[in-house]
Amino acid sequence: MVPADLDPVGERRLDGYVGIITGGSGGIGAATARRLAAAGASVVVGYHSKSDAAHYLVRDLPGSGHQAVRIAMEDASTIAGLADLLRRSYGRADILINSAGFTRAIPHADLDQLDDATIDAIFVANVRGPFATIRALAPLLRAGSRGVIVNVSSVAAIRGTGSNIAYAGSKAALDTMTLSLARVLGPEIRVLCVSPAGVDTPFVPGRSHAALEQAALKAPLKRITTSDHVARAIMAAIIDLPLSTGIRIVVDGGQTLST
Repeated sequence: MVPADLDPVGERRLDGYVGIITGGSGGIGAATARRLAAAGASVVVGYHSKSDAAHYLVRDLPGSGHQAVRIAMEDASTIAGLADLLRRSYGRADILINSAGFTRAIPHADLDQLDDATIDAIFVANVRGPFATIRALAPLLRAGSRGVIVNVSSVAAIRGTGSNIAYAGSKAALDTMTLSLARVLGPEIRVLCVSPAGVDTPFVPGRSHAALEQAALKAPLKRITTSDHVARAIMAAIIDLPLSTGIRIVVDGGQTLST
C-alpha cells in the first residue's frame, strides 16, 4: 500500500509521464517507484534477478501502465530491449532513474581482496551500465523536451569512504559523468545526481543496522538515511527543480560534515 503522505497535489502531478527505474525492485528504486506512481506517472520497474519482487511491486502500485522489465547493466541487449519496449508500449520516456548498482564490503586497507574481477563488476554496474542506459534512452527522453535523468550516487564519492575503494571511485565517476551529460543533453534533458549516505537496505552484504546507526550518530542530524528519504530527493529533482541540472543533491543527515 502507498502511504497517505505520498499523495501529491497541484503542479506535483506527473500524469502522462513515463518513468523508468533501473534497479527498481527494492530499496531506493522501489521507494521511488511508489512515489512516481502516486504522482500519476506510468512506471517501468527494471530488475536484474529479483523478478518476483519487481512484479509484486508493479501489481501494488497505484495508477496504470506499469511494467516490470529485466534490465541487466552488464547486458547491452537488455538495455536495447528496454528502449524498444518504451517505443512500442508508450512511444515516449520522460524520467530515467539510474538506481541499479553493485558492491561488496571490502575493508579499504585490504588491497588484495579488491581483485580485478570485483573492480570490473562494480564499474560495469555503476558506471558503464548507467551510461549505456542513458545513451539508449536519450532519443526518447529528448523528444518530449521535458526529460530528466537522476543518477543515484553516494557520499562515498565525496568522502572516499563506503563499502570499498572501487565503489567510491565508481560513484565519483558517476558524479563526473552527470556533469558532462548535463552539458551535452540540455536543453531538452536535465541530468542530476542524488547522493545518499549509507541507506538502511540490504544493498551492502554484511552491513548491519548498528553500523549505520553508529555512522548516523556522528552526523549533525543523527538520523539514518532511509530509502524514502532518497526517493523524496529524487522527486524534488524531477518536480521542484526545473532550472537545475548538473547538480548533486546530498541526502545524508550531515554525514559529510562529520569527521
